[in-house]
Amino acid sequence: MGPYHGGTTLPYASFVTRPPVVDGGAVALSAAGRCRIHPDTCHQDQDDANADPNAEYRAIVSKTIEQASVVIDVDANNSSTADGLDKETRKKLKKKYMKQGVGMARSYLNDTLGLDTSVIDVEIVLSARDVKESEGLLASCFLDAGCDKIVLSGTDVEALDAARIPRDRLVAHFDGADKVEIAGAASQLAGTVSIRPNETAEEADAETLLTLITALDDAGKSDGSTAFDVVMELEAGDADADYDAVQILADEIGSISKGCANRKVRCSGISLIDPTVQLLGLSYAACLKTDRDDGLFTTVVCTRSGEALGLVYSSKESVVAALECGRGVYYSRSRNGLWRKGDTSGHYQTLHRIDVDCDGDALRFTVTQRGDDVAAFCHLNTLTCWGEPRGLRHLEETLRKRLKDAPVGSYTKRLFDDEELLRDKLVEEAQELSEAQTKEDIAGELADVIYFAMVRAAKAGVSIDDAAAELDRRARKVTRRKGDSKAFRIEAGNSILNKK
Repeated sequence: MGPYHGGTTLPYASFVTRPPVVDGGAVALSAAGRCRIHPDTCHQDQDDANADPNAEYRAIVSKTIEQASVVIDVDANNSSTADGLDKETRKKLKKKYMKQGVGMARSYLNDTLGLDTSVIDVEIVLSARDVKESEGLLASCFLDAGCDKIVLSGTDVEALDAARIPRDRLVAHFDGADKVEIAGAASQLAGTVSIRPNETAEEADAETLLTLITALDDAGKSDGSTAFDVVMELEAGDADADYDAVQILADEIGSISKGCANRKVRCSGISLIDPTVQLLGLSYAACLKTDRDDGLFTTVVCTRSGEALGLVYSSKESVVAALECGRGVYYSRSRNGLWRKGDTSGHYQTLHRIDVDCDGDALRFTVTQRGDDVAAFCHLNTLTCWGEPRGLRHLEETLRKRLKDAPVGSYTKRLFDDEELLRDKLVEEAQELSEAQTKEDIAGELADVIYFAMVRAAKAGVSIDDAAAELDRRARKVTRRKGDSKAFRIEAGNSILNKK
């Protein structure tokens, strides 16, 4: 971890007693960009009173323990062991259990908890006992499934070591302000130290909490310690408090955030336990700064792949509203009120996450633009406020139009209708790309591959943003395959190339 470069300390939800998404509700607290989940306690109420609410999560734990029980290197040779399985069979069995576990974990995170792990930074709190019993495979399983970090008890160094994951993906958590002295030791294995003070957010004043954060940061700067990020986890307080009380608490959170910046401490977040949407939204806004007289925040609206759709403004109330409904909600200066994008035009947005820029005075809303007729952000019925798109987005829109209504003689329409031709062209162009030598030839062949690949994607209803999400998901994995070529795929490709 390099030297501290600043940044805004922001609040995010820690789901301890309730799940991220409640049945029948659209609350999107995870759209704050980050969340922490406690799988042993955050779950939906079951319709069946006798059902185990933790059954799905415990099944994942059991699967990773089963994976750990498969010992590959029993002896030096390849002979069968007591259970009748040779080394190669054991390797395949262990890989099978790994894939099953990751699939179960992905379903749990994405489907059961409603978290888009390709865009939200999810921290999951695991039992030290489960991690040790699974020989660390439970931790890698959830990282491979899309989690950003694993949270373990900082007092159990054996579990931190057993996790066997990159240091920057591990959080050592401590309950109680008296654990500061041992945090430095845990930082040798964990890149982030999380601490939950005894006081709730309502009980402790900002200065007291800042002092605790600073003490932790100092522990990471002491001789023999490795620098680490700090996260403060706080009890959110009374869920039924009125607006004024919530705003006072939010301002305290804002004071902590700005105090961290002034003191240049590595506080990467303030985790609020089971916050209301009002508390999280107002706290988020309280951590920002603006030099506008009207108190609004400049907001850039972007696609999943980072393209700017337009420039709008946000207020603290619009941030709350956006988290409440999981849509793009902004502040309209002309209407002097909330602007729920799409209520009138039908061109609404699914909100994925909100980010703050490096100076803490501008927001970015990452969304998927929707619309029954056309996905248009601009009032001129274009995707962006900067006219027609170029490059890949232009190609994508053209292919969508061709799929619906292609002109006579369209080659793209022919590809849509002839699956064998499309397959053959994909293989052919990929082979030509692999053999291209000059920069110009490689660029040309790459363009050909992209065109045919996007025809295949358009026919299947797959977008550029879908591909971007998949790439982001894969970037979180810690288990890597060897990546050797597959002989049967090479043979199939050669048969296609040789038939021409």
